[in-house]
Amino acid sequence: MPESPGEAPVLLLSGARLTDGRTVDVRIRGARIEAVGAVGSLTTPLTSRGTRLDLRGHLLLPAPAEPHAHPGTALTGTALGPPSGSPEDVRRRTTEAALLQLGHGATALRAHVPVGGEQGLGPLEGVLAARRSLRGLTGLTTVAVPGLLTGVAGADGLATLRDAVGMGADVLGGRPDLDPDPAGHTEAVLELAAAHGLPVDLHTDGDDPARLARLTDMAAGFRPGVCLGPCAGLSRLPGGEAAGAADRLAAAAVSVVCLPQGGCRDARLRGMPPVRLLRDAGVRVAAGSGALRDTFNPVGRGDPLEAAYLLASQEGLGPEHAYDAVAGTARAVLGLPGVRVEAGFPAELLAVRGDGLAGALSLAYSRIVVHRGRVVARTSAVREYSDSGAAAAALGLPRQGRTDSGPGGGP
Repeated sequence: MPESPGEAPVLLLSGARLTDGRTVDVRIRGARIEAVGAVGSLTTPLTSRGTRLDLRGHLLLPAPAEPHAHPGTALTGTALGPPSGSPEDVRRRTTEAALLQLGHGATALRAHVPVGGEQGLGPLEGVLAARRSLRGLTGLTTVAVPGLLTGVAGADGLATLRDAVGMGADVLGGRPDLDPDPAGHTEAVLELAAAHGLPVDLHTDGDDPARLARLTDMAAGFRPGVCLGPCAGLSRLPGGEAAGAADRLAAAAVSVVCLPQGGCRDARLRGMPPVRLLRDAGVRVAAGSGALRDTFNPVGRGDPLEAAYLLASQEGLGPEHAYDAVAGTARAVLGLPGVRVEAGFPAELLAVRGDGLAGALSLAYSRIVVHRGRVVARTSAVREYSDSGAAAAALGLPRQGRTDSGPGGGP
């Protein structure tokens, strides 16, 4: 039986710094922020259901979301042999990858799952099992990604995609660039999604202006929405063609998900689309992690703050816009409600050591993650110097070491 508002547990976050420079207390009741006020102005009930968390020295942010993950193939890059691909194997790796990303702060994750071929619906079965085991810790949604959907060979793929919807896939995906008939592939996905009221999330390199224009025109006006990613090929187009593509995407209300940390195996090209050009045209641009320590990309942290850092350092976005790409815009792309540190908003929050966003994006190891009003992950880091004390003395720190709560917004 659901709790009434008066029975819901209360969490008081005390002394947190916001990006506007204020230091506040935040009271959370159940899954929502109930009040935000000056330090010391809020109270928590004197019962066992009230908890106070000291966030002095922390920057409090809306929690990030992961809009483009491949957890079913994650963590396979250093395996001694090929992964079995069984539902249980996929469930285990999906769970491990999702918890890794949750520790970094992502309280929602969209998993792209291949369906069809020799493995059929086994990978989707494994990811759905992982979702059940992760309930209460993180929100996981699934994208069913088929192979061919056109011609004689595509009949089985279309049937499998229909079965994936029946199993509980939340979003329909596709790889039109890999189908002999890209337009037919896209049309098949859009028609099935429209019949079931599901969003669409397509993999495309975006390096063929005519093909991208056709796809964009087909997606225009589709509800509940179409995402394209990683669109690395847009960066290879001449300036005028890239600008025209950006204008078309904006007019069609198509979102773009870029992958600053290395791309994914479903794309032919690595790299980044022209993020600033897309944003200036009015395109909603989110950032995800893509491949995570698999054969395509054997490294990777799955860290949304690293993705934001790369957008700021390599694409020229300001820290606020870079972080929004992995937080507010990422949540919007996933169809989730917005989050602000204000009363009435969902309690999906990330606290990191430091006093400013630029510092947090540069180096933020210590994190506290709140999902649905509950602390679900903590990561702590300690920086130590040698007993010689030379480095510590230069910084005015104790000889034996320091935690990351010191000056400068450190890790």
